[in-house]
Amino acid sequence: MDAASNLIARNPLGTHVLMGGGLVKGALASAEALGCEAFQIFVGNPRGWALSAGDPREDARFRDAVGERGLRVFIHTPYLVNLGSPTPTTFANSAALVAHNLRRAVEIGAEGVVVHTGSYVASASDEEEAARRHGAALAQVREALLPVLETLDGDDAPWLLLEPTAGQGRSLCAGIEDLQPYLAAVDFHPRAGICLDTCHVFAAGEPLDEPGGATAAIDRIVEIDGATAPEGGRLRLIHANDSMDVRGALRDRHQKIGQGHIGAGAFGELFAHPATAGVPFILETPGSRDAGDPDLALLRTLREQA
Repeated sequence: MDAASNLIARNPLGTHVLMGGGLVKGALASAEALGCEAFQIFVGNPRGWALSAGDPREDARFRDAVGERGLRVFIHTPYLVNLGSPTPTTFANSAALVAHNLRRAVEIGAEGVVVHTGSYVASASDEEEAARRHGAALAQVREALLPVLETLDGDDAPWLLLEPTAGQGRSLCAGIEDLQPYLAAVDFHPRAGICLDTCHVFAAGEPLDEPGGATAAIDRIVEIDGATAPEGGRLRLIHANDSMDVRGALRDRHQKIGQGHIGAGAFGELFAHPATAGVPFILETPGSRDAGDPDLALLRTLREQA
């Protein structure tokens, strides 16, 4: 294997692509045109509750094509998913969508399904109520996810990738420190992984903008993994996004790499960390799926320099 192939194998790079035209003529064609080594998709309406059934023939063509090309594929659940919601209908729909997306991952050959870790509702002035709601919401997470995780059998089963949010509202898991209780709620299941969104954890207060900050962030994820870590660790995907806002702003506004308040140096540190070996980096930055966008090329340069 040559040096370029080694770099791709260590950290495949890509972006979120659209499904217009279907899995093969839409998503796969777009990913190939952009030079992606990995990519992320929605398998339904990202802002709706519908459980979009696939076409088995199209699923098979897509699965075979990405396998032949060595591309790594991830699914992102719709934005409406909130397993911490106190509204029964929202909770039930969220649980159904997560289970459905995991089934679709099996059908199309995706290796992971990203789900936002959600939020709960409580008065801003009543901390006792907030503590009660927080505990109830984590119990809901357990109720929804453990049965689904138990269906993920074997090394080829997709990962459920928990993505901490930016800390807005009453987030259940905002930033890295909240991962430990969230993972505990699902008994540190061996198929519960982590999707680290750099903009989110920065917005929640992680000092990625400081020299050594990104390295320390990954060190802390490794510590949280501890003795429960499955082979290769839980960190299975990185959403590579700079931030329009300053650290701790609790605002989820992505910026192009090196043009925001995080800076390009943090991404170089992420590429260099031993615990990111084999972890794909997926862009969700403005314009990242446009032809000629510079972010993918910049990530390649940072990967090579690391």
